[in-house]
Amino acid sequence: MLQSILKERDLPALLSRPEMLEILQREEYGYLPEKPEAISWKVQNDCIPSFCAGKVTAQRVELTVTLRGKDFTFPFIAVIPRGDGPYPFFIHINFRPDVPDRYMPTEEITDNGFAVLSFCYNDVTTDNGDFTNGLAGLLYPDGQRGPTDPGKIALWAWAAQRVLDYAEQEPRLDMTRAMVCGHSRLGKTALFCGATDERFFLAHSNNSGCSGAAVTREKVGERVEQITRNFPYWFCENYKKYIGKEAEMPFDQHYIIASIAPRYTYVASALEDQWADAASEMLACVAASPAYEAHGLRGLVCEDRLPVAGDEYHGGSIGYHLRPGLHYFGREDWNRLMRFVKE
Repeated sequence: MLQSILKERDLPALLSRPEMLEILQREEYGYLPEKPEAISWKVQNDCIPSFCAGKVTAQRVELTVTLRGKDFTFPFIAVIPRGDGPYPFFIHINFRPDVPDRYMPTEEITDNGFAVLSFCYNDVTTDNGDFTNGLAGLLYPDGQRGPTDPGKIALWAWAAQRVLDYAEQEPRLDMTRAMVCGHSRLGKTALFCGATDERFFLAHSNNSGCSGAAVTREKVGERVEQITRNFPYWFCENYKKYIGKEAEMPFDQHYIIASIAPRYTYVASALEDQWADAASEMLACVAASPAYEAHGLRGLVCEDRLPVAGDEYHGGSIGYHLRPGLHYFGREDWNRLMRFVKE
């Protein structure tokens, strides 16, 4: 059944990872900025006194990068269980700087043996069309971009990769189990981040939908026209040329999942989030699976039907679940994600 649906959608064939990343950057997200010339940080210990009953350490880190001869600083919070470690960890690209947060049950995460490093995306560059502030201001002093210059999603992803640079020198963190996660537009960001940085063991997309984990062709809810008219600054300028022309795109969103292979991908959908379209998210996982099979791995291992609420597929290198409820990143999503990692 699923293969016949994919055949009707006529998705582009998978290519090599470098070819798919080239197309995705040139036509959708823009090319990532180069690596910084220098990176440094200042650490404030015990930034949340007695946090999680003293079972963790909480540090506020001000990370400074030098890019094109200019400095830019943004903060993140690192919460690590007490002990020798090393601990598997999430880099959570979040909508707020709060720790804990309604999208991040920090104590539950650390009680499960994970560390979590989180930052607010607006502290990197604002979620609007202003390209003169934050990291964007270093790249675009006049606020103007060319056709393939990175949009905000690529800039937020680049910042998450710099947090990973910091993690490399922290002995309590297990770099073989580095994971990046995000919800909605930041789920799109997490996928792009993980696809373009092979240091990540896993990338998690929660309800990312259009231009994230959902195939675009025949998608219901949000399409390229709506997303590029409402949020053109998330993407490179080239992406606008596919408004109303999804069938002519030389790629689809299965490319971003396939580009993470042979590392792990986890996609979460919500039943009532019809704008994101759970069926199209699951179909992207199915369509990306041959990239894993080429490495001798299993991609998405699932029943041969579209998803129903309660489905949880953890048998392959692509994990997926569909829960009841709305567009949200809650405890159920985190618990299923952590279960997948532990399995």
